[in-house]
Amino acid sequence: MKEFGIGAVLIAGPTASGKSALGIKLARELDGVVINADSMQVYRDLRVITARPTPEEEAEAPHRLYGHVDAAVNFSVGRYVADAVEVLREVQGRKLPIFVGGTGLYFKALTEGLSDMPPVPDEVREQVRRNSEGLETPELHRLLTERDPETARTLRPSDRLRVQRALEIFAATGRPLASFHGARQPGPLAEVPVIKLFLAPDRDELRRRIDARFLAMMDQGALDEVGTLGERNLDPMLPAMRAHGVPGLLAYLRGEIPLDEAIAKGQGDTRRYAKRQFTWFRHQLPDWQWVAPETGFEAVMERLNAPASRPTSGRR
Repeated sequence: MKEFGIGAVLIAGPTASGKSALGIKLARELDGVVINADSMQVYRDLRVITARPTPEEEAEAPHRLYGHVDAAVNFSVGRYVADAVEVLREVQGRKLPIFVGGTGLYFKALTEGLSDMPPVPDEVREQVRRNSEGLETPELHRLLTERDPETARTLRPSDRLRVQRALEIFAATGRPLASFHGARQPGPLAEVPVIKLFLAPDRDELRRRIDARFLAMMDQGALDEVGTLGERNLDPMLPAMRAHGVPGLLAYLRGEIPLDEAIAKGQGDTRRYAKRQFTWFRHQLPDWQWVAPETGFEAVMERLNAPASRPTSGRR
């Protein structure tokens, strides 16, 4: 492994911004390993619809934490960090870790640490989900407001996944979710010198790329992939079942909406997610360097080779 005085390179950005290609290019140049930091690309059932690197792309450089989780698993940020720690131990001194993805919570957990959240027993989680069946998300949010008003104020009434998570924590502990936010375990990169880049493409161009990529994924077999997932009859609240494009294509396969509407839904959901990614990184990780995607490689190399410019540590 080449010596650069850094512990890792972190490449983030909105969906369809060219992160994967940059990660591969850097890994080849710097003798690195590309480590996934995208919460949907961990699922082995969803290669096409999540734009996971193809087998040909994965052959260009070592890749880790891609497609290593079954869709039936409710994968969490805590489990992701544990997996990332194992990879860091394996490659230490041999390969430069290059984390690539768009999930801000993963990057924040790596660099700043995790809140010390209690585990939720499986039987409690299943009971909360049974009680939630048939209730609209705003109704669940009203229930949360009654039990944990502080957390409810921080969540959108339409964010079913996080509302349900807060209800699970309350059911398991009798305490508000917010009460656990003070304690924090250090992140594995908290004291490590790192380079942190956020790829920020032109917004109009990004929207065009998102729409075109979704159509390309349809040509590459996304519908068959989602159909195979649907045949497993998994809990619709599982993260894999909520990946952008999956709900709409499943609705089409059930005969509920036409295909063009399902495609438009997938494109629209992805565009809105990209917008939220810009906002989240700007407010939650303000010390990251924002660059145009086409200048990302040069930005990393410049940081590595400039003796007067030291990479920052993960801790702010």
